[in-house]
Amino acid sequence: MRSRKRIAETSKADLEQSGQFTRPIVTLIVKFSRFYEAEFYHQDYHKKSPVRYKIYRSGSGRDQFLDKTWGKGKTTGTNPGGNPSGQKTYSKPDDATLKKKLTPLQYEVTQHEGTEPPFQNEYDDNKREGIYVDILSGELLFSSLDKYDSGTGWPSFTKPLEPENVTTRKDRKLFAVRTEVRSKHADSHLGHVFPDGPAPTGQRYCMNSAALRFIPKEDLEKEGYGEYVKLFASKGEKSV
Repeated sequence: MRSRKRIAETSKADLEQSGQFTRPIVTLIVKFSRFYEAEFYHQDYHKKSPVRYKIYRSGSGRDQFLDKTWGKGKTTGTNPGGNPSGQKTYSKPDDATLKKKLTPLQYEVTQHEGTEPPFQNEYDDNKREGIYVDILSGELLFSSLDKYDSGTGWPSFTKPLEPENVTTRKDRKLFAVRTEVRSKHADSHLGHVFPDGPAPTGQRYCMNSAALRFIPKEDLEKEGYGEYVKLFASKGEKSV
């Protein structure tokens, strides 16, 4: 008990000295007396009712407070940019650094909205189980469980695995208005989304392999994405 108290006091002192807050930390550190277990329907509520949980979390102001206090651009997992596992603030490198980190094709696709050749890219025909993350930030984007063969020559998905890591905006560069897809934290151009996909979403997220990094399910733990191993525990790979 004493060691736990010492750890708590040290943590509180470090937070006070960090300068993160302008007012004193007033949280009391007291001896444990009684534990009140939440009702059964509250246990793992984020898993049982993910939609309601996201609505609650957004409305509670929790995420806004975290962003304001600790900074925006949190991401999960390891990545070529050097972020360690867990939630960390991602800072996009300058253009010169990006050119060194990325291949010419990766740079053209992610930074200048380029498009790689169809059928001649790394993941169009990839049938392995795993997840796809942003090539720069490592933020999680898609799962092989939602990947399908669209016949277009580019890796296609029916939906993002983590919708909060994906943003869209109108693309008017061609004659028709399209919907561009970008990663939220790295702001990488990923591809486009079209309303001609299969059920149940009816969407086709047509992505560039050059903007993605694939992590097979057997490497999820060591790469810092261990929480997603369970996705592949009871579900088989969809036919692609």
